[in-house]
Amino acid sequence: MRFGVLGSLTVWDSSGGQIPITETKVRAVLADLLAHHGRFVSADQLIEDLWEGRPPGRPRNTLQTKISQLRRALGAERILRSPAGYRVRVDDDELDAARFRRAVAEADRTEDPEARGRLLTEALDLWRGPAFADFADAAFVRAEAARLEELRIEAAERLAQVRIGAGQWAAALAVLRELVEENPLRERLHGLYMLALARSGRQGEALRVFHDLRVRLRDQLGVDPDPAISELHTSILRQESGSVPLPRVADRPRSNLPSPLTALIGRETESACVREALSASHGPRLVTLTGPGGVGKTRLAIDVARSLVADFRDGVWIVELAGMDRKATAADLAERVIATLGLCEGAADFAVDLVEWLRGALEGWRTLVVLDNCEHVVAQVAELTGALLAADGVRVMVTTQEALNVPGETVFALAPLTLPEHACGPEEMAASSSAVRLFVERAQAACPGFALTEDNAPTVATICRRLDGIPLAIELVAARLRALTAEQIAAGLDDRFTLPTGPGRGRPGRQQTLRAMIDWSWNLLTGRERRVLRRLAVNRDGCTLEGAQAVCADGTDVLDVLSSLVDRSLLVREGERYRLLESVAAYCLHRLEETGEVAEVRRRFIAFHAREAERRDPLLRGARQREALTWFDTETVNLRHALELAVRAQDAEAALRLVNAMAWYWVLRNRTAEARRSLQAALRLPGTASPARHAAGGWLAAFEGREHHQDGTAGEPEARLLWFTGAALYRGGESEAGRGRVEEALAHARKVGDRWTEAAALAERAGHRLDDGDVPASRADARHSAEIFRELADRWGLLRAHAPLARAAETEHDDPGLTDLLEEDLRAAEELGLWVDVITTLFRLGRLAAARGERSRARYLHERARQIAAERSYTPGVAEADAWLDQDRASAQDGAQPDACLSGGRTSAA
Repeated sequence: MRFGVLGSLTVWDSSGGQIPITETKVRAVLADLLAHHGRFVSADQLIEDLWEGRPPGRPRNTLQTKISQLRRALGAERILRSPAGYRVRVDDDELDAARFRRAVAEADRTEDPEARGRLLTEALDLWRGPAFADFADAAFVRAEAARLEELRIEAAERLAQVRIGAGQWAAALAVLRELVEENPLRERLHGLYMLALARSGRQGEALRVFHDLRVRLRDQLGVDPDPAISELHTSILRQESGSVPLPRVADRPRSNLPSPLTALIGRETESACVREALSASHGPRLVTLTGPGGVGKTRLAIDVARSLVADFRDGVWIVELAGMDRKATAADLAERVIATLGLCEGAADFAVDLVEWLRGALEGWRTLVVLDNCEHVVAQVAELTGALLAADGVRVMVTTQEALNVPGETVFALAPLTLPEHACGPEEMAASSSAVRLFVERAQAACPGFALTEDNAPTVATICRRLDGIPLAIELVAARLRALTAEQIAAGLDDRFTLPTGPGRGRPGRQQTLRAMIDWSWNLLTGRERRVLRRLAVNRDGCTLEGAQAVCADGTDVLDVLSSLVDRSLLVREGERYRLLESVAAYCLHRLEETGEVAEVRRRFIAFHAREAERRDPLLRGARQREALTWFDTETVNLRHALELAVRAQDAEAALRLVNAMAWYWVLRNRTAEARRSLQAALRLPGTASPARHAAGGWLAAFEGREHHQDGTAGEPEARLLWFTGAALYRGGESEAGRGRVEEALAHARKVGDRWTEAAALAERAGHRLDDGDVPASRADARHSAEIFRELADRWGLLRAHAPLARAAETEHDDPGLTDLLEEDLRAAEELGLWVDVITTLFRLGRLAAARGERSRARYLHERARQIAAERSYTPGVAEADAWLDQDRASAQDGAQPDACLSGGRTSAA
């Protein structure tokens, strides 16, 4: 029997005939199981995947019916069931996607160009259409289909490269032409296409390809083509393409900048000045944008930063500081920068000051860091920028209401938009006033058909003047055109500004204007809308619908209220999240304090995040690991705020619940400094002994690499803590204590049926036994661990289980099938964002390739590992890669092979 997913889902019998599976949900079950590479998929996950949140009545019975139908079609022995769920038994040679991957990997290991071309052709011939073509809209195959499509394009690029190298221009063009049309922004494809055209004598077409690519990149991304592509273009112009090597395009610089929902209006001059300052080779390295709330500092900073992405090879990053507590330290801010840039902070010694660590980590970088909304932590930001700017290639842009007043700072004070002149017509008014242009554009978005006319121009001018040209105020007013005319808005503003501004008094005039404007918008809301809006201000980083309902609702649904607030521009919707603008959030917090609801709303906020963190913590260990990591990543700012509020309220129970639920997330993300600080804060709160306090003490001890006295219970969390503590002690050099804790953990886990901890302890013990030289016992433990982790569909666990197997194979030059496992591990680590594991797995693959005599592949893998380690400031990884590469160069000169076992020593499961 054979299975096909490279195209529509198809199953063939042994004679080559198709096996009919016509019922849609039955086919969907098979597609889902195949997308999981033969791993077990839980019944809950299958139900969620198949019915996407709208399950039928008695969903498990319905699912079982579909499984039974699938078994009748394929044979009962093909669909296996266990406590972990269901899986389909498919050998690698029975699935076209597995055969495709294997052929591409074999091509990569092949030095002979002709053989490589043949293997790549065979691999690409397996494709019958887009992967999982008949389930293109299903979320459960989207990621796997995207990975397969990326591999297909990469294989096609390599095949074209082989054919260009062999002078087979027509064959190369046949591969590239369609791919270039399908991927209009993929630069390496365009470079290969240009080269094939030029070498086949079609220089004019090659130049047109470059021109079209440049236009698209500038229009859609705001960047120029990669220098390698521009160099190829120049060589074609000079008719030198025959001697130019195949283009090697670097990855597009990384960035976390959001995509603006609307165009930036009226800031052309300011944007150009700031951009010029930051891009000048000897220009200022610290630029601060100041101005009152609502004037558009963040919007301008993002616009400038997006235009400079191509200038900074290590990326352009925005770090949001609005959610930081006023009492936060510079180290707390440094931790936020480290997390945003994806650096491996957990590799640092816990005693290292994070500001100093960040200073060293960015040495040699060329990057732009935008520190946004800093007015409440100005002193701490001033200290942090000193560390950032110690690295010559780093530039910093800060948005704040007051300057930092540090040496080397260049301050751009952002003024409000230009106001209209008196007594001029609509066209002149729009041309001369950026405030009017902004009002008109936002008005047209709110009320299609709105236009600036002779009749309404004076009223629009009055509105813009009354609002002092403050962009946020103008946007809030323009949104009201859905319900009011321009004349009614102007009259309302006149009334509003004749009244005292209350708490706004004493502020600069434009700050009073903005507060009065938000006041006016507030007074137009219904009581229910005000209640929801002020309660939303407890969120530091937006919230989902569920989060909004948890803190805002009193037994009623709030979705219609949220939609209404979005329509009024008081709330911004970004995907599935709702977010208050900075100035609106500050106003709403004041309103919340006026009502006396603060304590209750904060209690709801803390309870919601504690409950959700506890609900998702188990998902970090199993099939839904990636989903859970994404949730924790997204909610990190709010989770930190919930913990701060719990500590401030002396709510030990909630604080301990939060830190215990987040502990394993901190492990996976290498957030050791945050883990220690948060656990210490929770444990300092007064309270009696409890299981939660004991668990938090255990986590803290393990993060600090020391013993923790157990209370004798044999529960599942206790077993996990024993294992984690043992692994940490062993890694820290306390081998005997570490071994003892791991053995205790294994016994506890088996006693209570904790399969996950049993597998983790087995993987750790496999490393211990390998250090003792007992390879058979080590392999037995590792394989047993891998078997359990595969049943549980825990991809992090498989990484740990495979580590001792890889080390044993390096020693004995024996790795049947291990390379395939490690390549699967590599994909998992990349998808989960586990960068230390990515680097470690690349080293393992490289050492195995060296042991097989595949020097070029081994060198490529070590170079890739070094690149990622440098990008993530993982110093041990850089040092290990350099040591191997140096030995490889020396061995090449001597005609020998480098030592495959270099740096293949002890590896901790923790």
